[in-house]
Amino acid sequence: MAPPAPAPLLLRDKVVVVCGVGPGLGRAIAVQSARAGADVLLAARTERLAKEVAGEVTSLGRRAVTAVTDVTDDELAAVLPSAALDAFGRVDALVNNAFAIPPLAGLADVDLDAIRAGFETDVFGALRMTRLFTPALSASRGSVVMISSAVLRHSRTPFGPYKMAKSALLGLARSLATELGPQGIRVNSVAPGYIWAGSLKWYFGQLARQRGVSVRQVYDETAAGMDLRRLPEPDEVADAVVFLASDLARAITGQCLDVNCGEFHH
Repeated sequence: MAPPAPAPLLLRDKVVVVCGVGPGLGRAIAVQSARAGADVLLAARTERLAKEVAGEVTSLGRRAVTAVTDVTDDELAAVLPSAALDAFGRVDALVNNAFAIPPLAGLADVDLDAIRAGFETDVFGALRMTRLFTPALSASRGSVVMISSAVLRHSRTPFGPYKMAKSALLGLARSLATELGPQGIRVNSVAPGYIWAGSLKWYFGQLARQRGVSVRQVYDETAAGMDLRRLPEPDEVADAVVFLASDLARAITGQCLDVNCGEFHH
């Protein structure tokens, strides 16, 4: 696939807070936001990862600030708005990408405490961060983007606990869109399907070794069920986030944008 064209400056001089910065989608959201003209606050549990991504952001000529945090911890999370405002003076977009993988097990047998633990990050963490940033987003008439998943579109075993968490996150986003709309804050979701990046590449490698076939064969078999016959790349999902955070989406709220190369239609 040819490299994408440079992103237009959809976020020129805006400030984006990315909660949940890792080597995959979180990194892509931060970097694509910078390419679109934004300064970025990078919030992660691991300082090393945040600093690596910060280096990429600054290499693009934008400012980056890192913050070690945990979206499940009231005290740690509470310092993020002031960190962003002290560094940049404003916040225009909050991206809730922090994620804890729920147990992959049937709902008849899954441990309920394990489901609760996933909800703490995936749902309550997103609500906590949105509430903390509401005053700053109200001042800028900004937006929130929740990172959901294509698991919303199917009920395959053993993804029941995962679907529970992401369905709750979608309901949260839609209710917040209604509650925060009068303050000028838009709230939307992006639901990626497969993302062709580190963890999925590792998983496909495992499948290929188990079956004695090539990774390319596993990829092609998976992509055969998608309209575009390929899997989305992290930057493509991130570009959807950039769009929803930008003024091009100024009349869009309460919506979920699927990015799955046509695996599901919604």
